[in-house]
Amino acid sequence: MPGKPFQYILFHTDACHLCELAAQLLDLTSLEYEKHDICDDDVLAEQYGIRIPVLKRTDTDKELNWPFDMDKLQEFLGA
Repeated sequence: MPGKPFQYILFHTDACHLCELAAQLLDLTSLEYEKHDICDDDVLAEQYGIRIPVLKRTDTDKELNWPFDMDKLQEFLGA
């Protein structure tokens, strides 16, 4: 039986300081999330290239765009 898919995805790329800040903020929570490097996928690069970091909720397809703080993150997670 396959494992449960991640409900949250952080779209990022290497050498992105803002992406590192977003990941650090997420790591302060108990949230389990998957990181997708947009440079590995042309479609993702086109969609998120100038918007990263972006946290996507896969069950609703809602997205939280940077900048976000802990309050905005908690509100998004509770949505």
